[in-house]
Amino acid sequence: MTVSAKKISGIILAAGTASRMGKIKQLLPLKDKPLLEHVIHHARQSNLYEIIVVLGYCAGEIENKTDMSGTRIIRNEAYLNGQSTSLIKGIENVSPSCDAAMFLLADQPFVNREIINHMISAFERSKKIIAVPYHKTKRGNPVIIDRTLFPELKKLSGDTGPRIYFQKFKTCILKVPVENRAVLLDIDTEEDYEKLKSGNRSIL
Repeated sequence: MTVSAKKISGIILAAGTASRMGKIKQLLPLKDKPLLEHVIHHARQSNLYEIIVVLGYCAGEIENKTDMSGTRIIRNEAYLNGQSTSLIKGIENVSPSCDAAMFLLADQPFVNREIINHMISAFERSKKIIAVPYHKTKRGNPVIIDRTLFPELKKLSGDTGPRIYFQKFKTCILKVPVENRAVLLDIDTEEDYEKLKSGNRSIL
């Protein structure tokens, strides 16, 4: 691991109920470990300064069945009020020394350390305050947001994420080209899960 010019906090949003899946999505088996554990593993191997995991739904079971070593676990008791509550809970716990936060999704197990480090390096070289990955013409995740925007993020409510600010701050956005389409792949349904499980094992 190299030393980054900026300290980036990694916030893994893993508090949702996965209502469309009908199962505890964070614990879905993928290869030899739970889905969330892949996300944590990649983050742990990257140049992120710290890793914060925001849990909510079935937090105790998820924590007991997932290797959380090297992370700081935060419980979001208000997770039923939407993703914004987890995002806010995460940034409230970012270390004071960190310059920005990267928001990682618990259902994107193929976003590996190369993608994470590529995003960090691009953000460090730029003077922009938001970095968003693009695969070809499609916008993906994870997103990096500078600390100066944290007060704006704390105004979010309901099931909304930072993308609602993308139009307001469009001149402040760095579009980062990413060749790996993993930035577009997430798991919302059983069909998504089966496709990723059968077709993308080589990415892990």
